[in-house]
Amino acid sequence: MVSVVIINYNTFQLTCDCIASVYQYTKGVPFEVILVDNASTERDPQAFLNEFPSITLICSKTNLGFAGGNNLGIRAAKGDFILLLNSDTYLLEDSISLSVAAMQQRANVGVLGCRQIFPDGVLQYSARRFRSIRWELFDLFRFLLFVYPPDKRGAKMLGQYFKHDYSMEVDWVNGAFFMLRRSALSQLPDKELDNRFFMYGEDVLWCEQIRQLGYAVYFLASTTIVHISSGSTAIAKQLQLRRIMMKNELLIMQLRKGKGIYYFSFAILFLAKEYLRLSIKWVVFKTTGKLIR
Repeated sequence: MVSVVIINYNTFQLTCDCIASVYQYTKGVPFEVILVDNASTERDPQAFLNEFPSITLICSKTNLGFAGGNNLGIRAAKGDFILLLNSDTYLLEDSISLSVAAMQQRANVGVLGCRQIFPDGVLQYSARRFRSIRWELFDLFRFLLFVYPPDKRGAKMLGQYFKHDYSMEVDWVNGAFFMLRRSALSQLPDKELDNRFFMYGEDVLWCEQIRQLGYAVYFLASTTIVHISSGSTAIAKQLQLRRIMMKNELLIMQLRKGKGIYYFSFAILFLAKEYLRLSIKWVVFKTTGKLIR
């Protein structure tokens, strides 16, 4: 069985569309849908039961964030596989059954993610490498990457350099579609996901922790979901969220490498690059009124 855990926070219609797509397309494997409402104020979460009577609805009195909300759902989950599915996603095919089959064929895989696109069909970069000094330098001096053939460059760098056109083991996958093997999850402290981050970077952290247990992280290219991922349109909000992400990235690096020379060298390079990127975004917004990703 697969336990599909979805977090809702003031996204009633998006969440309904997500749940409806799960019921519409998931045919090849038994499943349950566990919906965790993170103290929404938009409308009474009991309304979800009117639309989907068979779901398990868990209502939190406070907003526990992404990790905390998912852990509430995980505690109620009965499946051998647990899928954390963002409320702003929807399925196009039986991605859940295809993902389970891929994990059953690969006993070493603890986490699996799939191909993701925006509603307009544009690819999202959902398979990535962990940050390192080497990759930060390559990202800063991107012209150096052209010494590699495109396919080799993509496999080495992943992210925006990877066409996401074939399946492979990766460092981490986007948390919008995040399938966990129960036996791997059970080896984590308290048999739950690390909840030290309220938002952003949890997927990177979790993949690192699953990998430390000896499991692989797998990107499945043969099935695709839509991830709306609209984000905030306010430049101040974007900058604030980016600062949160930077802080979390540094903590993840500290957990991976310790707080030594490597960490401090990485931190200087990473912060310089990111503040340069934020400055460019601010200038472009002020001169053109357009937000760039």
